[in-house]
Amino acid sequence: MKKEIKAFFKNHPSIKLKSKELAKKLNANDEFAYAELRHFLHALTDEGFLQKESKRYQLNKFDTGKLIGTLQIINGGEYGFVLLKDKQIKDIFVAGKNLNTSFNGDLVEAVLIPSRRGKSLEGEIVRVIERKRKEIVGTLHKSKSFYFIAPDDDKIHRDIYVPSDKLSGSKEGEKVVVGDIEWKAPLLNPEGRVIEILGKAGSYDAEIASIAREFGLTYKFPKAVLSEAESFTDIIPQTEINNRLDLRNKTVITIDPEDAKDFDDAVSIEVLPNGNNLIGIHIADVSHYVQRGTALYDEALERGTSVYIVGKVIPMLPEKLSNNICSLVPYKDRLTFSVIVEMTPRCKIVSYEIKKTIINSKRRFSYDEVQEIIESGSGDFKDEITQLNQISKTLREKRMKKGSINFYSPEVNFKLDENGVPVEIKIKEVRESHNLIEELMLLANQIVAEHVKAKENKKAIPFVYRIHDLPDKEKIIEFSRFVKSLGYHFDPNSANKSVQFQLLLEEVKGTEEEAVVNEIAIRSMAKAVYSTKNIGHYGLGFRYYTHFTSPIRRFPDLIVHRLIFSYDHEKLEKNLSLEELEEICDHASAQERNAVNAERLSVKLKQIEYLKSKVGEGFHGVVSGITHFGIFIGLSQTLAEGLIRLRDMNDDYYVFDEKNYSILGKRTGRKIRLGDKVNVKLIRVDQEKREIDFVLLSD
Repeated sequence: MKKEIKAFFKNHPSIKLKSKELAKKLNANDEFAYAELRHFLHALTDEGFLQKESKRYQLNKFDTGKLIGTLQIINGGEYGFVLLKDKQIKDIFVAGKNLNTSFNGDLVEAVLIPSRRGKSLEGEIVRVIERKRKEIVGTLHKSKSFYFIAPDDDKIHRDIYVPSDKLSGSKEGEKVVVGDIEWKAPLLNPEGRVIEILGKAGSYDAEIASIAREFGLTYKFPKAVLSEAESFTDIIPQTEINNRLDLRNKTVITIDPEDAKDFDDAVSIEVLPNGNNLIGIHIADVSHYVQRGTALYDEALERGTSVYIVGKVIPMLPEKLSNNICSLVPYKDRLTFSVIVEMTPRCKIVSYEIKKTIINSKRRFSYDEVQEIIESGSGDFKDEITQLNQISKTLREKRMKKGSINFYSPEVNFKLDENGVPVEIKIKEVRESHNLIEELMLLANQIVAEHVKAKENKKAIPFVYRIHDLPDKEKIIEFSRFVKSLGYHFDPNSANKSVQFQLLLEEVKGTEEEAVVNEIAIRSMAKAVYSTKNIGHYGLGFRYYTHFTSPIRRFPDLIVHRLIFSYDHEKLEKNLSLEELEEICDHASAQERNAVNAERLSVKLKQIEYLKSKVGEGFHGVVSGITHFGIFIGLSQTLAEGLIRLRDMNDDYYVFDEKNYSILGKRTGRKIRLGDKVNVKLIRVDQEKREIDFVLLSD
């Protein structure tokens, strides 16, 4: 029977059948034959020869002898999944006891084992092919006669033992980097050697260095890179000026955050004799300085992006370039790449040109300064700023009508003392001055992407797009159920879901649950990424979109500058191939995700540091997450997130109701839902474990 089943599925590799349907095909219709058939269907599924979806069986189209993929550890080592290289095959579940000597992110080989979980493939890791982490950061501890580090990353699920002769001068309580890690057997702890001392755990410098090492961020530039950067001066040769459109006599200004040091965009406006406006969006021409084949280029490619850790920047380019030579500082001649647009007073584009230019910024504004001019109608360059703001509002209005969605993810600003300790946390306010710059940058990015599209009729042009896919159907249905539980309406079957999002986000604007609704909405979306294949940008409602406006801090923008210039001037030198661009897109997308995670962690650590002196105090918050072990609370004033453990809720026995995003008290019937407003008391802050614990206060 087993041989017959195997032969049938090998001859019909695409067929999916229920057991009774297969029994008819194999004439196994009597009671004994059918029981035997079912037995072997289960056995072949456990062996990995077949896979089961719902009640249907089909051939597993892969070699079960060698399953290679990347390990993703969940819940501090309770279990994990092997994400196989062949994306057509489902992830393999691995129980904690079967992780053996593997760490999160390792490239591993797994074998299938009989599954106790029903639908999922289950496996055991038999070999670590390549370690993801050659170094691990953590705090050094001493326990009786031995030393160990507790890793900062909670996905590194085992402490690392450090023999006393491999401490390299480090002391208990210091933040260290451990390398030369060996893990010989799962019953023993991994061992390593201290290769770098970052400083006292909890100190500002140590925490910054720790985040950088944890996410593989290079925060020191190699000598060759610094040497190349130092070779540049801000003296621009006349020969270069002659090759550019000279805009130094135009009124060009920059608008940035108060603490910004790298200014990579500037704007200008003038009214033409015909009544139209000529808008200039001027972007730092980093590509003039960072050329292919140089150490600067290779380093920028590897980093992919600047990383904005609280109180510090890990830049993509050395400071000589990012804060000086390329930065559009006031009263200095600077090389730029400009999008110059003629548009009617109602913002209909009449014409545009994309040109290499030279500018001299007449004023550096902060967002607050521009906001004051908008509100008061007086100040430096008030006419230009007022006109630009009106254009921005019109562009935004038109964008929203076309289906653009404005998600709102609240962010915080920290006020730090001289030691980097947070003394105040404020929620950033998005004002008209922010929107002014955002709309003009969106316009430039869209025009550049459209410009390349116009050339597609002549020849195929490999290009870097910023794309955003349609939302997943199941996630949208889940999202609609969630907002319904809060008393809002969202139709998942609507033909125009972007309008549904617009209406909902407008309705929750200003409410306490606004942040939660926005966060869950964003999670229901696909992630925006870089790609050579244009599918449009769903969130913005643009058919063509790219990143052109931040080349000091984003590598894809630098590449887009190179591509646009070479296409427009039909340069004969070898351009980047489609394959090279695809590699750049994949790497840049991965580095962007990594940077976002590092930035989020730096915010979380500063929130924890701020709250550690406030244990015992009461706070107001919103339920931001619910699990089987507790409810997460996002504090309204600081956006810090902590946990109320169900075991600490003594007024009742609470049960997790996953379908209704809530927990339910068995005795009292009290229901606490995602998005509910609550009052809590801070009872514990653990900086090392990065945990905040609350208890619920009675209403």
